[in-house]
Amino acid sequence: MISGTYLASGILLVITAQLFKAGALNAVTQTLCWSVIFFFASAGASAGYLTVSEIFPLEVRAKAIAVFFAIAQCFGSLGSHLYGHLIGTGQDPNKLYFGYLLGAGAMILGGVVAAFLAVDAEGKSLEDIATPLSVIAKPAEAIFRTGDRGLPSAGD
Repeated sequence: MISGTYLASGILLVITAQLFKAGALNAVTQTLCWSVIFFFASAGASAGYLTVSEIFPLEVRAKAIAVFFAIAQCFGSLGSHLYGHLIGTGQDPNKLYFGYLLGAGAMILGGVVAAFLAVDAEGKSLEDIATPLSVIAKPAEAIFRTGDRGLPSAGD
């Protein structure tokens, strides 16, 4: 789903960019194109946001979501600066066209990466995807509970 939605939104954005460059869009058709693109892009982003942390053990999943969110916010903060330069004075639509292609390329790249590297988590329990740290740590916990650290005693 993630790769498909990102690829679809990237391809649709390339098509929209071509129509924009050709001057074939007005305000209504441009808005309709963006609405369709964002329909797919937001589905992919939401699915990715919620499932990316599944590759982490249960105890650190919330932290993983927070870290990925913070990274996304840092990159998102660059958007207004980048698109401000692309729009400029509004006299050269080719700059904005290349911005659309840049965004489309990022979405297509994300879709390709997801197609090859995403974790197959459908129908699996979270514990099957990533072993919880509490399970990995069981032997150490048992040692500390019994007080037997495997050290030789004074009588040995």
